[in-house]
Amino acid sequence: MGSLIKEERDDVIQAWFMDDSDEDQRLPHHRNPEEFVSYEKLDELGVLSWKLDADNYETDPELKKIREDRGYSYMDLIEVCPEKLPNYEQKIKSFYEEHLHTDEEIRYCVGGSGYFDVRDRNEAWIRIWVKKGALIILPAGMYHRFTLDSNNYIKAMRLFVGEPIWTPYNRPHDHLPARKQYIETFVEKATTVA
Repeated sequence: MGSLIKEERDDVIQAWFMDDSDEDQRLPHHRNPEEFVSYEKLDELGVLSWKLDADNYETDPELKKIREDRGYSYMDLIEVCPEKLPNYEQKIKSFYEEHLHTDEEIRYCVGGSGYFDVRDRNEAWIRIWVKKGALIILPAGMYHRFTLDSNNYIKAMRLFVGEPIWTPYNRPHDHLPARKQYIETFVEKATTVA
C-alpha cells in the first residue's frame, strides 16, 4: 500500500483513491496513475481493519478478543448476491447511496469480496476492497457506501454493540450528533494538528 513494508492485511484489504467515472460501480475505479492509500491514512479517518482467520471464524480467538474488547455482543451473517438476498436490486442500490450510521459499522468478510467507499478530509472517495479474512470498522458518523465487486458475492458477519440499529441516514445529515462527533474527532482534530 503506501509503504514498502508488506503487511499481512495486504492480502485481504487494499485501498485507493477513486476516479470520477460513472462506469459500473462494481469495477475497481482506480485513478490513472493509481493512488493507493495506506492503513495509517485510513486510521486517521477512523477506519480500523484486521486480517483474521475466516475459515475458523466460529472459534477464532483473535475475533473473540476484538468482540470482547469492543463490546460487540450481537452477531449475524448476511450473504449479498442476487440468489441469496431478497430484493437484491433494491438493497444493493440502497447500500450504494452515500449514508452514515449513528453507531459503528462493523463487517467481517468471511467469504467473497466487496467495496466500502469512504470520504477523505477533502471529500475525495477512497475505495476499500475487502476480501475473505478482512474485518473493517467504520466509525459512527462517517459517510460511506458499499457495493459488491464484479464477483457479485460477499458473505459478511455483522457485529454490533447491543441490539442492532440498521438505520442509514443518507447524505446530508450533518446535524446528527454522530456526524458532529466524527467531524470533531477525525476532521477538525487533524487540521489543528497539521
